[in-house]
Formats: sequence, C-alpha cells, structure tokens
Amino acid sequence: MKKLNFEFLKLPTKLFHISSSKNRFDVTFALSVILVTLYGTLMVFSAGTAYAETRYGDSMYFIKKQTVWLILGFVVMYITSRINPAIYKKYTPHFYGATLLLLVLVLVIGFVGNGAQRWIAIGPLTIQPSEIAKLSMIMMLALYFSKYEEKALDYNNRKNTFLFGTLYPCIIMLIPIILVMLQKHLSCIIILGSIGLMLIFLSGVNPKYISAFCVLGIIAVTCLALFTDYTKERITVWQNPEAYKLTGGWQTLQGLMAIGSGGLFGVGYGESILKHCYVSEPANDMIFAILCEELGLFGAIIAMLLFAFLVWRGAKIALRAPDVYSRLLSLGICVKMALQVLLNISVVTNTVPNTGISLPFFSYGGSSLVMLFFEMGIILSVSRYSRIPK
Repeated sequence: MKKLNFEFLKLPTKLFHISSSKNRFDVTFALSVILVTLYGTLMVFSAGTAYAETRYGDSMYFIKKQTVWLILGFVVMYITSRINPAIYKKYTPHFYGATLLLLVLVLVIGFVGNGAQRWIAIGPLTIQPSEIAKLSMIMMLALYFSKYEEKALDYNNRKNTFLFGTLYPCIIMLIPIILVMLQKHLSCIIILGSIGLMLIFLSGVNPKYISAFCVLGIIAVTCLALFTDYTKERITVWQNPEAYKLTGGWQTLQGLMAIGSGGLFGVGYGESILKHCYVSEPANDMIFAILCEELGLFGAIIAMLLFAFLVWRGAKIALRAPDVYSRLLSLGICVKMALQVLLNISVVTNTVPNTGISLPFFSYGGSSLVMLFFEMGIILSVSRYSRIPK
C-alpha cells in the first residue's frame, strides 16, 4: 500500500540544510506577497483615475477604497498566519457547508450585476460566494485525503482506489460546481474543476481514473459553452472580435490595442490613453492591458515573474509541510492563484474567450482581495510548521 508522496515534485533535499521553522513564518513568501501587492496597487491607482473621475466624480475613488481593503487584508493575513493549521482542519466541514449554503442563497436573494446573479449584499458589503467556494473546496479535498489516504491509494483494491481515490472526491468537487453553474459563471466552473482535478492528481491516486474524469470534464465544459446562449456569444466574439467591435468585441479590441501600444517599455506610468473610458474595467479585469500599455513588455514580464516566484515559494512551503492536509491545502491555493493569473492574461490577450476573471493582487476589488490575503495567511501559517531550507 502506498502512502501520499510528492517525490516527483521535490528537489533533492541533500542540497539544503533542513531545519524546523515552527512559530516562524516564511519571510520570503511574505515579502513576495508585499511586492506583488505594491505593484498591483500602483497599477490600480494609475489605471483607475480616469474611469473613477468619469463615473464617480473622484479620480481617487478606486485607490481610496482599495487602500481600505488592503489594510483589512493585511490584518486578516496576519491573524490567519497565527492560527495553527490544525484549527483550519477542524472547521473545514463547517466552512464547506456554509459555502454551499451561500451558493444556494445567492440564487435566491442575490442581486444581479453585469447580467449575472453572483453577489449577496450584507449592508454596504457585497460577497461573491463563488470566490469563497474555491477555497472551501480546496480545504474539503485536503481534509478528505488526509482521512482516506490509505483507501484512496490502495492499488491492490481497484474498488477502493476508484471510489475513495476518484469518485468521492469528485463528488465533493462537483457539488459547488453545479451550484456555480446555475450562476452562469463559466470561468469559475473551469477554475473549480481544474483545481479539484489537480489536487486529486497530486494526492497520488491512480492517474488512469483521473484522466477519464478530465476527459468527461472537458466534454461537459465544451457542451456548456456550445449550447448555452451566454457562452456561445462569447465564443463567437472571440473568434472574430473585429466583426463585433461596437458590441461584444469592443473590450477585447481596446485591450489588444493597449497591449500593442506599450511596445517594449511602455508609454510611461500614468500616461495611458486607452484607460480614458476606451478599455472597459481598466482597474479591474482589464488592468493587465493598461499595465502593458504604460510599462510595456518589460513591466508585464516583471509582473509575471513576481507571480511565478510567489507560486513557486508557496509550493515549496507546501512540499515541506508536516501533514497531508497542510500540504494539499497550500498546493491548492497555489494552483488556484496560478490558474487565475493564466486565465486573466489569456482573456486580455484574446487567447481564450472573454470570461469575468480578476488578476490577483492587481484587479480592484473588496471581498475577493481580502479572501486572497486570507489564503496567503493560510500558507504563512503552514510555513510556521514546515521544514524550510535556510
């Protein structure tokens, strides 16, 4: 019987001096979070001024609110970094259940924004349960494999391997996916499915079963995209945005124009022309286009390198975690962040059809930004009990 292992992902440990880091979080990861956050905040300030002046009559509107959310986010990250991962493990079922309840409630009492019913208003705050669903699903899968690793990896018993290694965890993944599907949130469905299947694969189960579920997932998403009016329209525009330049293709074309205008070093920080109500949501989903225009290819590469380093450092912490739950939880958060970065950049560059997905740490936002800091705090919490090389 095999135990969970990640040897195929690990670097040779003899290259490092391994020591306990209990009660001391990973400073390198924390500094990486701060650097990405500062870069993103500078871009929100630059990209949002013109749009904020036009819509709210205050060019500082976005940066003021973003600063408040950032302060709250850093407080949340610090608090969550001080909580023992065992506490997260204990309350994972409650968190998962509460998230499913929110996903149901958003279909009943949620309000409509940008043509979709995905948000719940609580006083002045708005919550998007689908964002919470990503973390709760990661936590629940991590808990599941920490409890059923022996049955999931019992290769001498095909029934156990299939049921406990693939079918049951896929059910955990599918419940929130079905509820999100009712919200017409295709990008979130893709991210949830990708995270779930990746975590199941990383747990060490038989790849043959996972491959079959991957194929079924691709077929399901394709059918959803081709036979749903909302997604069919997006695909049609994606194939030929020039034909819909005054309707669905406007955002894509303006974003591509901003990227092309930046060249190698950009037109200069704060000097974007297309942020002046040409690019839709310049401080949100399309902020990467403004970054490319103002800072050019050089600025875009710096942003991607910062993201890559952050994900790599988070994965390094995960691979040295003391238990299966902490390991899969941290890996899942890293996979989630990497997928969102790749998907956002792919949308902005018209590599994939347009879907509503924010760029972590860069896009203007409230609850989603705080949720992101909450996740970073979890990784820092795991790092306090991981074996980190000096």
